[in-house]
Amino acid sequence: MTETAAVPAENHDSHEDHAHPHVVPVRTYILVFLALMFGTAITVGASYVDFGHSYLNNIVALAIAFSKAALVVLFFMHVKYSSKLTQLAVGSGFAFLVILFFFVFADYLTRGWLGTPGS
Repeated sequence: MTETAAVPAENHDSHEDHAHPHVVPVRTYILVFLALMFGTAITVGASYVDFGHSYLNNIVALAIAFSKAALVVLFFMHVKYSSKLTQLAVGSGFAFLVILFFFVFADYLTRGWLGTPGS
């Protein structure tokens, strides 16, 4: 007589998640839309405020843009409900983008430290 191995419930359930897409309630989309509109209003308002240095204005604008982009990626692109591998790929992309912005700002902020040659 042959014995069959029982499939653990947690493994069986995880395979079923891929067969049926996650249905997001319309209320969630409306709340995300309202949050994006609020972020747009904050962006417009922040553009009229002088934060002292031009780079501070850029940092504030980028922080607002990153938060709005995160909402779009998480909810409209369904990354929040995707597999861990998809979340890792998206997170890695954002981390790489942050590293790139860090080096761009480091270069921009230190441009005048050495002065102009020949002056």
